[in-house]
Amino acid sequence: MDDVQPQDLVITLLGAYVHPREATVWSGGLVQLLGEFGFSTGAARVALARLVRRDLLEPRRDGRLVHYALTPRATALLAEGDRRIFSLGREPHRAELWTVLWHAVPPDRRLARDRLGRRLRFLGFGSVQDGTWISPHDREREVAALLDELGVAEHAGLLLGRPAASVDFRSLAARAWDLEDLSGRYRAFAAAFRRARPRDDRDAFLTRTRLVHAFRQFPFVDPELPDELMPAPEDRTRAVALFHDLYDRLEIPARRHFDAVTTGYTIREAA
Repeated sequence: MDDVQPQDLVITLLGAYVHPREATVWSGGLVQLLGEFGFSTGAARVALARLVRRDLLEPRRDGRLVHYALTPRATALLAEGDRRIFSLGREPHRAELWTVLWHAVPPDRRLARDRLGRRLRFLGFGSVQDGTWISPHDREREVAALLDELGVAEHAGLLLGRPAASVDFRSLAARAWDLEDLSGRYRAFAAAFRRARPRDDRDAFLTRTRLVHAFRQFPFVDPELPDELMPAPEDRTRAVALFHDLYDRLEIPARRHFDAVTTGYTIREAA
């Protein structure tokens, strides 16, 4: 996880261990857990402070200790993420209805344009050309809400339809998404985790967290195309099965370690 940023890792920890229980979590425990992945105390505290500024964490003081609660914004983002992560590749997708988004967000709204692109990719959209995005799903509700949230609905158009059977659609799909790279990523994921045999609770926690963090990148790059448009659909099938098997199998020991660190309070310090 050499290229992982501490803020991103905190989001993974919150999604896997805090959000499901709607709990608060001790700041010192989060700092210690980030340290187990190689991050310094300073880097960990800076990451937590930035998540507070992004309105994703709300600090709550208990004496000299500080706990963090998820904000409504964080809860909504994690719930959206869970829907994408845990449904990805579980059922065959026939792509009966596609969504096409066209937008011309003006240059002075660059931040909104960038956010729109990131959120569209997380929803499985691919970019055909500048300002034109496609998805093999009916995403009308999600995209309409996103355009409204970012205040750019007046600069966009949204269409629903089906690819024409008279034209080979695979070339356009390959232009919108790098499907060969996607298959390679799934193969690399399976190779990294297929032999995972954690020795204890801490090792289970580290393995499960790395597993989730690696897998949560796939919704950004996998549009869940029908198998006939994928170069090697079996790569995704194997990776998805492995993820769910390990995620469930390691839950209890991983959670034991997370709880021991974040509720033990063996280091009594102010955040």
